[in-house]
Amino acid sequence: MYYVYVIQSRKDKQFYTGFTGDLQNRFREHNTGRVFSTKGRGPFELIYYEACLNEQDALSREKYLKSGMGKRYLKNRLKRSLSLTGQVEEAKVPYITKMKRKS
Repeated sequence: MYYVYVIQSRKDKQFYTGFTGDLQNRFREHNTGRVFSTKGRGPFELIYYEACLNEQDALSREKYLKSGMGKRYLKNRLKRSLSLTGQVEEAKVPYITKMKRKS
């Protein structure tokens, strides 16, 4: 199983999208500063993930979620849940368009 995920920095409120074969381990790596692209931005919260049966599907889905259409999809999908949980004020949800690309 492979996973596409979105994490949010508690420090700067920015979003990061990635994919992995081991979601728990990858999340731990992000939070301990062992991922170059997110180092120094932790701690993180896992706010969204999808499971895929193979690596190519996960990679394609990650690429889509980083596109303009994918960011709009995530914004609409997460807007209500993030505002209800208090993780993001409703006015700040458009910042999801600032997701960092994986190096």
